[in-house]
Amino acid sequence: MPSTQRPPLGGRSIDPVAARLPMDDALVERVDVAGLRARLEGIHAQGYTMLLDLGAVDYPERTPRFDVVYHFLQLPAAAAGAERIGRPTRLRLLCGVAVHDARVPTAVDLWKSADWAEREVFDLFGIVFEGHPDLRRIQMPHDWEGYPLRKDYPVRGPARERSPRPAFALKSNVVAGTPPSGRTLEAMTAVRREADPEPIA
Repeated sequence: MPSTQRPPLGGRSIDPVAARLPMDDALVERVDVAGLRARLEGIHAQGYTMLLDLGAVDYPERTPRFDVVYHFLQLPAAAAGAERIGRPTRLRLLCGVAVHDARVPTAVDLWKSADWAEREVFDLFGIVFEGHPDLRRIQMPHDWEGYPLRKDYPVRGPARERSPRPAFALKSNVVAGTPPSGRTLEAMTAVRREADPEPIA
């Protein structure tokens, strides 16, 4: 796919998408919660110095319900040529977590980049990372009820689901062609008056 970016006049550019190697070379491992901490330490010792991403996935009909997903990159520790650096080893680690005991060990002491990612997973899925130095919500307000990325989370949020829907007209519940009324009519009338002021006699 060609890049949408244009090179500067008289310059050249390399399409980063065209130059990128395929990313289907990742090794994929699955581990249980009991063996997760030992495997994380082993991965760190093997030279996977970069934790690219940490996230979670919710499978409501499956047991265990959640997967915590880690994406690692192994870069050469010593000086290396472009051939070696251009083909780093990737590893995807999946850990199944039960909904009734959604706890896994933290990876912050091994990879600092896990800090905010673990907070985000805690905030949006409710998975607790034991040993995290500052595990608190990062996106939702501190008094928010529930975990919004769980598949069984109410669409309007728990507080709004308990309250009735508003009685005023919304775009979704007004039939097309209905003449304006109320504040909408007043606003439209005011705009018309400003556009066509009455002639002064």
